[in-house]
Amino acid sequence: MSKDCTIQDVFHRFYPSFESTHSISPAQRKAAYHIMNCKTGAFGVNVSVCEDCGCISVHYNSCRDRCCPMCQEFPKEKWVDARREDILDAPYFHVVFTVPEELNPIIYSNQKFLYAALYHAASDTLSELAADSKYLGTDIGYICILHTWGSTMNFHPHIHAIVLGGGLDAKNHWKDNGKEFFLPIKVISKIFRGKYMAELKQLWENDRLEFHGSAAPYKNYY
Repeated sequence: MSKDCTIQDVFHRFYPSFESTHSISPAQRKAAYHIMNCKTGAFGVNVSVCEDCGCISVHYNSCRDRCCPMCQEFPKEKWVDARREDILDAPYFHVVFTVPEELNPIIYSNQKFLYAALYHAASDTLSELAADSKYLGTDIGYICILHTWGSTMNFHPHIHAIVLGGGLDAKNHWKDNGKEFFLPIKVISKIFRGKYMAELKQLWENDRLEFHGSAAPYKNYY
C-alpha cells in the first residue's frame, strides 16, 4: 500500500472479507460504514459559489462518527488544547485499571452497568487512598478515560487515569511528593478489586445482570 494510505483505504480493502468471517456487532458495523463513506458524498454535500468569479466548490460532508480519525482529528486537537489550559505546574501520573479477562463475557452482556462500575471503582480507589494521610492526605484531581478495546482490537475494557500528583489538604494547602508516585500499586490493586467485586456482587444480588452468549455459563449461582 502507498504511504499515503488512509484508514478509509484499509477499510475498503479489508473490511468486506473481515465482515464475512467474523461476528460484527451493530455498533461496529455502523462505525465501519461511517468510516468507509466519510467525505465521499454519501452523507450529502455542500456547494459554495463565489459571488465574484462564480467559482464552484463542492465539500463532501463528514460522518462525524467518534471512531473516525478522518473527521475527528480537529475536534480531538481542540479537546487536547482545552485540557492543556487546565494543567497545573505539578507532576502527573498515568494509572491503568483493568479486570481479569474471565469477566469480559459478563461485562459485554452488561456494558452499561459494568462500565459504570469500572468508573466507580477506579474513582473511589484514587480518592480514598489519596485522602489517607498515610499516603498523601489530600483531595486530588484526575481524569478517567474508558477504553473498551485493546491494541490488537480484542475486547478489553480498561480505564486510563491521568492523576494529579498532589492536591489540597484539610487546611486548603497544596501538598505533593514531587515526582515520586504517592500510592503503592499493590494497595491500589487490592482496593480497586474489592470495590469492583462489591458492585458486581450487588448487581448480581439485585438480579440486574444478564448472561448472553459466552457469558451464559456464569449464570450459575456459584
